[in-house]
Amino acid sequence: MSKAKQSISCCPPQAASASEETYCPVEATINLIGGKYKSLILWKLAHNTLRFSQLRREVPGATPKMLTQQLRELETHGLIRRKVFPVVPPKVEYSLTAFGHSLKPVLEAMYTWGTGYLHTQGLEVNCSMEPFAEEDEAEIA
Repeated sequence: MSKAKQSISCCPPQAASASEETYCPVEATINLIGGKYKSLILWKLAHNTLRFSQLRREVPGATPKMLTQQLRELETHGLIRRKVFPVVPPKVEYSLTAFGHSLKPVLEAMYTWGTGYLHTQGLEVNCSMEPFAEEDEAEIA
């Protein structure tokens, strides 16, 4: 009688019971940044503090409702900070927290991988990684 090969996975199927929780780092990361526009929002906030209207221009595919929802989720998870100024008209700014900045290597890896993928598809990259380069140079000086 032959033994069937067992597959070992970082992310096994659902636990048999609620008490048998599993923790997968890849799944945890995706749960934090895997929303429809979350990675792009984090990318845009990686170097700049932006107002809601600026984010709307930077993430043109997102409706105001969807952008608001994604921003709230990122704030709830401690990745971004929302600063409200007591002025009329209302002024709200968004920026990364220290926890959000800790995702910078992940975002850079996504940029690098995505660049290679776009090139294999015959597409041209139309966004820049420059903010990271400028920030890194400023830290060295």
